[in-house]
Amino acid sequence: MGEHPSPGPAVAACAEAERIEELEPEANERLPAAPEDQWKVLFDQMGNKRSNSFRQAILQGNRRLSSKALLDEKGLSLSQRLIRHVAYETLPREIDRKWYYDSYTCCPPPWFMITVTLLEVAFFIYNGVSLNQFVLQVTHPRYLKNSLVYHPRLRAQAWRYLTYIFMHAGVEHLALNVVLQLLVGVPLEMVHGATRIGLVYVAGVVAGSLAVSVADMTAPVVGSSGGVYALVSAHLANIVMNWSGMKCQFKLLRMAVALVCMSLEFGRAVWLRFHPSAYPPCPHPSFVAHLGGVAVGITLGVVVLRNYEQRLQDQSLWWIFVAMYTVFVLFAVFWNIFAYSLLDLKLPPPP
Repeated sequence: MGEHPSPGPAVAACAEAERIEELEPEANERLPAAPEDQWKVLFDQMGNKRSNSFRQAILQGNRRLSSKALLDEKGLSLSQRLIRHVAYETLPREIDRKWYYDSYTCCPPPWFMITVTLLEVAFFIYNGVSLNQFVLQVTHPRYLKNSLVYHPRLRAQAWRYLTYIFMHAGVEHLALNVVLQLLVGVPLEMVHGATRIGLVYVAGVVAGSLAVSVADMTAPVVGSSGGVYALVSAHLANIVMNWSGMKCQFKLLRMAVALVCMSLEFGRAVWLRFHPSAYPPCPHPSFVAHLGGVAVGITLGVVVLRNYEQRLQDQSLWWIFVAMYTVFVLFAVFWNIFAYSLLDLKLPPPP
């Protein structure tokens, strides 16, 4: 994509300045409030601070933004249409959509989600070749011997709480996760950047494995569902909270498709967990990681996605949810250290 090949109608030339309605410095505050904003006054008061750089950019950029809606722009190139589509898919406010469209250059590209996806596919192919099995790989006797899988007996190996995302139960598990994280994660990263999206994704992954170690203590964990569900649930919650402001086409249908895909993947995980194991001493992977990802998405994720180009450290709700997440992580760490021995659980043998 790169920079726009030609200035779009949203960025008028100086010779046409007289025909563009200049917005006053306070215009972004005087835009018509969405109906749901009336019951989110407290949320807005706690999270409406822009960074100084963003405020300055808005004040300067307002003089260059057309007064008509970005959706009404005509004569756009393919790359400009794609950027506009992403803006309407992810941002609820017209002033944010215009600023994003006007300033996006695809530098850097959405590398985080693409890199994670390629690594997951590469590891799956490698395991499929080495095990000579691509469907329900997790039923193979040698599957859990991989050093990336989270296993309750090996929970002291801290990297497993994160690296389990590169191991999937089978092609059906990988396919659903890849589709969701590309269709949802890549547009979100184009708007919010790799740092924010990576934070939500990794937080969901770690919360997923820790949730399993607390709630389903004898089961292993595989798959990237914790991170994927964190992103998707945060995006869906953002759409619901800003329903009238989200102008994406077929938003109800898109939500329904996303929920159906998540339900199918979660249902597959539940069925597999209680399906008789191919090696009875160890059960199949847990589904609790999905729930950990959802919890992160509707807390940390919502704050990250709602505050486009705003300083998270200035948001009260951000610190509240960070504190909650930190308490959960500390609780899970101490649980892993002491609870397993105190409860005298019969854990499956090491793989």
